[in-house]
Amino acid sequence: MQYFSKKKLNLPDGFFINSTEIPPARLINNLLISSGSDFFSNEKLYQAIKTSNFFFAICNENKRQVFGFVRVTSDKGLNANLWNLCAQPGKNQKLFYTILLRLTLEKINREMPGCSISVQAPQSSFDSLEEIGFVLDPNGIRVMGLRI
Repeated sequence: MQYFSKKKLNLPDGFFINSTEIPPARLINNLLISSGSDFFSNEKLYQAIKTSNFFFAICNENKRQVFGFVRVTSDKGLNANLWNLCAQPGKNQKLFYTILLRLTLEKINREMPGCSISVQAPQSSFDSLEEIGFVLDPNGIRVMGLRI
């Protein structure tokens, strides 16, 4: 099993993790744009989240806004893919990324052990990805394919 820091990470007061109620796609699109990611039609994004294996969203109890998000798809055998990883820019961005990544990796290790993990993420998440153990591609390869 991969090493996970024993240091407990806490969300700031007023924030919580949502993994059951799909947030409005327009809010996630706003977050994707502010994080430097591509956005999608609200309908396609909602369907992608709905058909994913699971998702985590960081929400605020006082505002109807999403501050962090990631969704996961997997064949539950060989591969797990993290999509739409994003966090609101600002003083808590790195904390939000780290919490989302840690929760996601713990769930994958628990429910889909042995899966290879790939991530689609913006540059703003790179520090958090490296700290949690991901090796970023030094040549900037963004797409891999197999010719048959």
